[in-house]
Parts: sequence; C-alpha cells; structure tokens
Amino acid sequence: MPYIFNIQKFSVHDGPGVRTTIFFKGCPLKCMWCHNPESQRYQPELMKNKDGKEEVIGRQYTVKELVKIVQADQIFYDQSGGGVTLSGGEVMTQDMDYIEELVKELNRLGVSVVIDTCGVVPSHNYERILPYTDLFLYDLKLINSEMHEKYTGTSNNLVLENLKLISSHGGKINLRLILINDVNVDDEAICGIASWLREQNISIESINLLPYHDFGRDKYSSLNRECTQNFEKPDDERIEEIKGYFEKVGYTVKIGG
Repeated sequence: MPYIFNIQKFSVHDGPGVRTTIFFKGCPLKCMWCHNPESQRYQPELMKNKDGKEEVIGRQYTVKELVKIVQADQIFYDQSGGGVTLSGGEVMTQDMDYIEELVKELNRLGVSVVIDTCGVVPSHNYERILPYTDLFLYDLKLINSEMHEKYTGTSNNLVLENLKLISSHGGKINLRLILINDVNVDDEAICGIASWLREQNISIESINLLPYHDFGRDKYSSLNRECTQNFEKPDDERIEEIKGYFEKVGYTVKIGG
C-alpha cells in the first residue's frame, strides 16, 4: 500500500476548480530544484517540524479511507468543476492495483480525477488509468535528454514516449514547464519543446509556465540532507517572452497554476 505525505484540501493550483490534492510519497526523479524533498523516498521518514521536533512523514490509507476523506468535499467539486488530483512524488510509480481501484471508485462517484505526473513511469501504468482520468498535469523539465539526466538523474526518454502515448489515446494534457534561469529558458530549450510537440503532433490543452522558487530550502535541513535548491528564477521579462512565443505558435498559455 502506498504512503501519502499530505492531503491538501481546497487546492486551486492543481487542476480546474476546487480540488483535494493527494500527495503520494516516492519519486523516480531526484530533481535538483525539488521543493518537496520529503516526497522523494517511498518509505516514511523523520522530519523536524517548526518546533524542532521529529515527526514521521508518510502514512497509509485504504482506498475506502481516502474516498471518504475526499467525498466530504464533493459539494465544492460539483459547484466549482473541481475534483481530486493525485500528485507526489510520483503517483504513477505506486502500487497500480491500489491506484486503479482508487480512480475507478472516484470515477464511479462522479468525482473528476486529475493526475500530476513527471512521465518517468512504465507506459502500461498510464494505459490502466486513462479511461478514468479527466486531465493530466504533465511535467516536462527539459527537452535535451543529457541535460535532463544531469539535473534529475534520469534521461527524458520515457517522459517523451509517455507524452506521445497519452496524446495518442486522447488524454487531455496540461503541459507544465518549470522555468529555471541558466537551465532551460534559453531559446534553444524553449523552441526545442515547441518543435518537438509539433513534430509529434501532441495535443495540448494548455501550457503552464511555472517560474522556479526555493520555498523548500528549509525542508532539506529538516530532513538532514544537503540542499540542492541553488537556482534562480528567470526575470519577468523573459517569462513574458516565453509566454508570447508559445502563444504565437498556437498554444494557450498561463503563468503559474
């Protein structure tokens, strides 16, 4: 059974409407800019809270328990066009029997399901949950595979293959691009993404530009780990230039979200 490290109610940044976001523990990537380092390991771990006391991060819920928690807010989902977002870590590398049971039950109850994913996932995992998923929040860190491996520990081969798979099966995709100065905001990186999307005929609902932030720096010391969040946000002018470029080539673009 997977471990969950946070259940965030009344979220408005993880898909349409008011949502409950469930954060699963464990991720195949080790992004150097990760602002949730407590999400990286698949097992519970100790983390110091604001008072300096150690707390166990990560607990298990049965599918029935989770459904009961999220159903309590169904009126807000119905009124706002919201629902449940499964995030992480990486939800799609968890026990897929559990995840499939969860999304099927939410689907049966009429609760919208959004999956937030990094794409470094066995392809058949997506095939199992595609019929019950309304939207994918799909992270594309870098189009250059060597750079991707340098900053995340893994190539982007699966990321690109799974993006093609979801698109070819008619899955709705919001492409999420984290923007980091001196890493992935140069013309080659941005134009490369747009060119690849067009060449592969990837269907995208919208692009979300996510400027880098370092809000997770204190978490590293709370976990007794070295902080790797040593990057800078692009300036506002560059972010607007990137937004304008993607709009010019035909995409709906939002900064944030």
